[in-house]
Amino acid sequence: MTGAHALHALPDEERAAFERHLADCEPCAQETAELAATAARLGLAATVTPSPALRGQVLRRISSVRQVPPGPSGVRAGGRSGKRARLLSRWALAACFAAAATLGGTTVWQHQRAEDALRQARSARQGTAEIAAVLAAPDARTRTAALGDGATGSVIVSRERDRAVFVASGMARPAGGKVYQLWFDDKGTMRSAGLMDPGRTDQAVLLRGGVDGASGMGVTVEPAGGSEKPTSAPVALLGFPA
Repeated sequence: MTGAHALHALPDEERAAFERHLADCEPCAQETAELAATAARLGLAATVTPSPALRGQVLRRISSVRQVPPGPSGVRAGGRSGKRARLLSRWALAACFAAAATLGGTTVWQHQRAEDALRQARSARQGTAEIAAVLAAPDARTRTAALGDGATGSVIVSRERDRAVFVASGMARPAGGKVYQLWFDDKGTMRSAGLMDPGRTDQAVLLRGGVDGASGMGVTVEPAGGSEKPTSAPVALLGFPA
């Protein structure tokens, strides 16, 4: 159901059941987060500003255009229900392919001690669930920018949840001993928002801390472990969408 959930195509009952499943399933939570981010980027690529007169036209036609009557029960697979199911499947499959190409696969944890593996898995599961919650928030807004050398970055912000997610695609790995650090832009003052994984070129990262009125975010290259304040010129600056 990950593709259908990312496209908001599940009935309320199935959506609620699947979201309960996400809380205990790291692979599904990660895949859902990546598909939702990809769907948002695909939507931005095809977005069109509607005509100012469109709303009035729709309201006028509501009173004159009849709704399509419901079909008979037991519609055959080739009918309207079958076409809708096939359409949703194609969209979900396309989103899966796009996610695999742009955001990479899920992380496989390998540790010698079982206790360490369990702790890491719990932390990762919580993080992916929080990312999925931001991407699926009704008020989520996205802004995408080119980062140079073919890389792109998108920031998804939910003011209602007071959280933000940064999605990177094709970012060059930092030099040895360096790491990408994320920052909130608080009216010109940069506030640390966590570190990216230096071993991955494609990733979705939940910014650490609340948005709390920040106007945007930045990415800099810092020594391993991060810095209290930026020590290099930003490799990315994105204003938060309104």
